[in-house]
Amino acid sequence: MRDKRKQGKNSGVIPEQDSDVKYFNPESQSRRDFLEGTGATVVAGAAATALGIPAASAQQTGSIATRTAITLVVNGARHSVEVEDRWTLAELLRDRLDLTGTKIGCNRSECGACTVLMNGQPVYSCSQLAVWVDGASIQTVEGLARNGQLSPVQEAFVENNGPQCGFCTPGQLMTATALLNSNPRPNPEEVREAMVGNLCRCSNYNAIVEAVVAAAEGENQGGVA
Repeated sequence: MRDKRKQGKNSGVIPEQDSDVKYFNPESQSRRDFLEGTGATVVAGAAATALGIPAASAQQTGSIATRTAITLVVNGARHSVEVEDRWTLAELLRDRLDLTGTKIGCNRSECGACTVLMNGQPVYSCSQLAVWVDGASIQTVEGLARNGQLSPVQEAFVENNGPQCGFCTPGQLMTATALLNSNPRPNPEEVREAMVGNLCRCSNYNAIVEAVVAAAEGENQGGVA
C-alpha cells in the first residue's frame, strides 16, 4: 500500500500537501516572509475597521427569521401573538406566555415531559411548531386547577406520591387528564398503555398508575374538565 506520508526535513513526518491548500514550508519560505504576510492581513482588517466598514456578523450573514401572526386559546384565555416560524409550541408557551409548567426534556419527542392538550388530545409541544396551532385550543398544567382547587388527577398524584423529582409530572398529569376525559374508569393496564409515551427518569411508574386509577375511582368518575 502506498504510504501517503513523506519525510520532511529533520526526519519529521508531515502530511502530503493538497494542491489547493497553502502550507508553511520552511524549505521554500522564511519565517520572516510568513509573518510579514500574516501581519499584512491583520493590518488590512484593522484599516477596514478604522474606515468604518463593519464586519459581517453571524446574524447578519444568516437568514432573517420570518414571523407569523397566530391566534390561539390557552387555558381558556385568547391570545393573539406574532411568532417566529421556527418556534415550537413549547417555546411559545414558556418564553412568550410565561407558562413554565410545561417542561422541555429531550426536545425530540421521546420523553413526554412537554405534553399538553391540543383540542383535547395529548401532544408533545416540543414537536409542534407554533404556527401549526393557529386557531387551536391548548390546555397546560396551569389550566388544571380551578379557583385554587387542584383537579382530581392532581390530588391523586399528591396522595399517591406520584411525583418524585417532579420534572416529568406536568406531562404525566396532562396525559392522565386526556385519558380520564375519554375513559373515566380505566383499569391499570389501560393506564399503563395510555401513559407509555411519558417517561419517568425516577422510575416511579407504579405510583403513577396507582394515582391515575385512584383519580378514576374517586371524584373523577365523570371525567376531568
